[in-house]
Amino acid sequence: MAKFTFNMPDVGEGVAEAEIVDWHVKVGDTVSEDQHLVDVMTDKATIDIESPVDGKVLEVAGEVGDTIAVGSMLLVIETQGDVEVEEDSPAETTPAPAPKDEDVVERIEVETSDASDADDAIAADPDPQPLPEPTPAPAPQSHAKVLASPAVRARAKDLGVDLSQVKPAGDGRVRHADLDSFLSYNGGFSAGGATRSDEEIKVIGLRKRIAQNMAASKRSIPHFSYVEEVDVTELERLRAQLNSAKGDRLKLTMLPLLITAICKLVPEFPMINARYDDEANVVTRHGSVHLGMATQTDGGLMVPVIRDAQAKNLWQLAREITRLAEAARDGSAKSEELSGSTLTITSLGPLGGVATTPVINRPEVAIIGPNRIIERPMFVSDGNGGERIEKRKLMNISISCDHRVVDGWDAASFIQEMKKLIEAPARLLAD
Repeated sequence: MAKFTFNMPDVGEGVAEAEIVDWHVKVGDTVSEDQHLVDVMTDKATIDIESPVDGKVLEVAGEVGDTIAVGSMLLVIETQGDVEVEEDSPAETTPAPAPKDEDVVERIEVETSDASDADDAIAADPDPQPLPEPTPAPAPQSHAKVLASPAVRARAKDLGVDLSQVKPAGDGRVRHADLDSFLSYNGGFSAGGATRSDEEIKVIGLRKRIAQNMAASKRSIPHFSYVEEVDVTELERLRAQLNSAKGDRLKLTMLPLLITAICKLVPEFPMINARYDDEANVVTRHGSVHLGMATQTDGGLMVPVIRDAQAKNLWQLAREITRLAEAARDGSAKSEELSGSTLTITSLGPLGGVATTPVINRPEVAIIGPNRIIERPMFVSDGNGGERIEKRKLMNISISCDHRVVDGWDAASFIQEMKKLIEAPARLLAD
């Protein structure tokens, strides 16, 4: 028998470490050559690591969420004899898509430095004291143990109140006055459900990347947001007309029309379609619009990229939007399809509120967020110098910008020109 130490392989140029996101084996398992051992995530992709040998797992490097340096021990495997493996030869890896640090928006901020410092302090303590056993919370009193008259019980049942949550006064019997006090204190009702225990969820993988990227964006970018109301009645009418004559083409949503408006305006506002390298202190204004499209997936928010959006017509955009969204959700999106955006659009669709203040997809300098469409009566011209009241479809458009690169006047002017295009949509189809 021999022990083979399998070190973390070099999984890509410039990658110094990777995060463990899922173990597929444990200590004591028998593994065969090329068997899937573990998934690790770098800042570029999620990688499947496979075994270079047959044997039994004696040791693994860490738990899910731990970071492993390239070249450090990943597993120790007991083999039948001496094993020769080229040290410079990386293990067989199969990349699966994951967003780069700069390609995720709308993220949850989680600070981890304090936790790391605490771990270091515990590890350095030569004689750590055992933690006291936690005292379990008392279980809620059941209805059978609550003293109350049938009338009080019936009233509590009608109100949906759990009597075990009502604190009695006096002799311990719950009376109507106690029930009244409980209702007053709890806003007039009680959920009546069982108390749920706290749940701790380790922040790993995509969610950890989202957290890190969100924190980095908010720390380094001075955001400002601007919101304008736009009448989309005519744009919706145009969309309906195009869909009625579409034949075998995809049904158009509002998104391809909005992207077309954005692309038409970018040449006039090049500061919007840019990336800021704050370390080199260089702003690159891009000629092509590589539009990031914030997409919700089961694992979290991802941003697939529509390459050269300015060169695509409405139906080409519709096909690309559908293809990329499906690829992001089913995990088939390639790494290059999840990076390199120069401007991002984010929309919650029918869930969109009155206005949003989206977070910039660093190192971009702007992000645009259309909000929910609502119907409201408006005064409109009657064509004879007067006005009439008419039901119109209205939508707010939000933009957040990096104030180091984009001035407030530029952002407001961009959205005002976008408003003009949307409210006279025939211009969208003109060359």
